[in-house]
Parts: sequence; structure tokens; C-alpha cells
Amino acid sequence: MDKRDVVIIGAGAAGMMCGIVAAKRGRSVLLVDHAHKIGEKIRISGGGRCNFTNLGTQAAHFLCSNRHFVKSALGRYPPQDFVDMVESHGIGWVEKAQGQLFCDGKASLIVDMLKAELAAGGAEIWSGTSVDAVEEGFVVQTSRGAVQADSLVVASGGKSIPKIGASGLGYDIARQFGLSVLDTRAGLVPLTFGAQDLVDFREMAGVAVPVSVRCGAGRFADDLLFTHRGLSGPAILQISSFWREGMALEIDLLPAGGLSSAVAAARAKAGGQAVQTMLARLFPKKLARFLAGRFGFSGTISDLSKADIAALETLLRHWQVQPTGTEGYRTAEVTLGGVDTNALDAKTMQARNVPGLFFIGEVVDVTGWLGGYNFQWAWASGAAAGQVA
Repeated sequence: MDKRDVVIIGAGAAGMMCGIVAAKRGRSVLLVDHAHKIGEKIRISGGGRCNFTNLGTQAAHFLCSNRHFVKSALGRYPPQDFVDMVESHGIGWVEKAQGQLFCDGKASLIVDMLKAELAAGGAEIWSGTSVDAVEEGFVVQTSRGAVQADSLVVASGGKSIPKIGASGLGYDIARQFGLSVLDTRAGLVPLTFGAQDLVDFREMAGVAVPVSVRCGAGRFADDLLFTHRGLSGPAILQISSFWREGMALEIDLLPAGGLSSAVAAARAKAGGQAVQTMLARLFPKKLARFLAGRFGFSGTISDLSKADIAALETLLRHWQVQPTGTEGYRTAEVTLGGVDTNALDAKTMQARNVPGLFFIGEVVDVTGWLGGYNFQWAWASGAAAGQVA
């Protein structure tokens, strides 16, 4: 039987980082991945440019049943460590809003870099290889035969984007070895709405506006995008991780204010101007028409009393919408929930009751905000396991 020091199930971001770190320690490493082309989630991320980290990464940027769990791994492998690797390979990068770092070229450069680092350490990759079973003694039955490992690292990801092969394999392995798995759901995903809302939203499909949106403990200021299926855009993707069935979103359509000055300017210029025309100074025309109709302001500016203006501002800044669901794993960027962090050592990512078994990356109940945080978790958790596996 083939034997390795470390077998890693999954050659995505976390799995490759784990393999690199373990191989540099002199461990014999094998990565097994079902895909013929590894690192596909890296390639398609960030619009093909890969938002590979965020310089401002902190524990507060992650959802986890244990909010302290991420601190150890993130503290020992900060964003600059990955930036150093990127720069050592001559890969250019650009910084966008809020510390988000993207490749200056194609995202495939990051995949090529990781593969080069694995090769330099002598790690082997079995791509296009399915894992059929994991047996006692960490014997992994694959479509290329059986391989036994001293350490088994599960980096198989979550359920998001099934078209690239995402599955619940990692959760099944966790349960097999007695680890608890928290309920999973789609995260960083567009929200869907009922028939009446969709009639209005479809009229505005393609319209994007800056908003501040709140739901539960989440609050984000970014762009909202109307679509034929509901609402999307960075603000909605962010808040989707906090949304649960039955909850409403509160949307501030004027996060920077400006209604009072717009009304004053409209009155000074033409008091007989329609409210909709005034709103079109603040919003795209389609949205202005919708807002005027939805909130019942069909008269002119001169018709508005102080109470009317206050009511209009309240409606615009506290717009309540009720999603009926999400687009699901099909378009979700991440999977919420997963392997219970209470079953793992925060420093090593090793299962507390199963020596030699590790879980890293998205398969764990750790989900970052949009903006490079999930990749940073992949690098950090992968490095943590690679240092001891």
C-alpha cells in the first residue's frame, strides 16, 4: 500500500497551503482532489483577479460559533506573510477598498504560485481523483488506489458552487470520526423575494446604489444591486450571512443623507417640480420612480409639508424588505456552518479526540466577510495544520 506522512483531501486554497508548509518540514505530502484542474475557486474569485487577502483582517471579520477560535491561526499567519510569498514570485497586486488585495493579472497566477511551492517541497498532487472512503488508520481509498497517512488533513471545502464539484464529503468524514457538524447554509449569496417584490425589482434590474443595510447583528455599507431574481451586490452578499428565514432587512438608501438639501434646492428652483423628479437627483431614474410610487409621494415639492419630508426621509432611510430565501449554494461564495470548532484545537486545527486528523478552510465552522477574509482564513488555517501534520 502507498504510504505518506501527510495526505490532504482537497487541493484548494487551504489544502495547498497546508501541503506547502508540511512539505517544507520534510514531510512526504500527497494532495488528492476530485477536480482535474485544481484551485478552480481561486481562479474564478474576484472576477478572475482573486481577492487573495485583506490587510485589515481581524477576528471580528469572521462568523463562528466560537468567536475566539480564529485568533490563533490568524495571528501566526498574518496577511503580510502571504503577500511576501506573492511578491517572491514576482506577482503584481493592487489594493482596493478596505485593504482588499487583488492580483494585478489573472487569478491563475496564484494557483501557479502555489503549485510551484508544492513542487519545490516535493509534494505530489493526484488531481481528477475521487475519495471513495476513509478507513481506520487513515487509509484513504481513492479511484487511483489506497494510500495510508500518518496525518490526514481534510480541506475539501463546503457546499458552495456545486458546479465545480463542491460536496459535503468533509462533513461526512468528520461525523465518521465522531466530530459534530453544525448545520450548514449558503453565505455571501444573493437574496430572493416574493412575487410582488420581484415585479418591482425586475423593473430596476441592473440598477446599483450605495446603501447601508442592517439585519440582526450585521450592518454593512456598500453597493446594492437590483436583479431579476431579487437583490444582490456587495452589501446584500455581506448581510446574507446574517439573515435567517423570517427576518427583514432594513436598508438606508441615503447613507450619506442629502434629502433636505435636495428638497431645498428643488424648491428654490421650481416648487412645482414633481417629487419623483426631485428624487431622480438622488437616485437613478428607475429607482426614483419606484420610490415615489411605493411610498405614495405623487405630488409636487411645494405640496410637501415638514412632516411629509420627515416621513419621506424615514421611509428612504429605514426601508424594510422581506426576503423569502437565497439563491442557495449554486451562487453562494461560501458555506456557513460546518465542522464544530469546539472539536478542534485552535492552534493546530487537529481534532481533539482523534490525533493525526485535521480540518482546515471552509469545511470548518468559520466564515469570513466578503473582501479577501475567507482566503486569509484558508492560508492561515492551512499553515497552522501544516506546521504539525
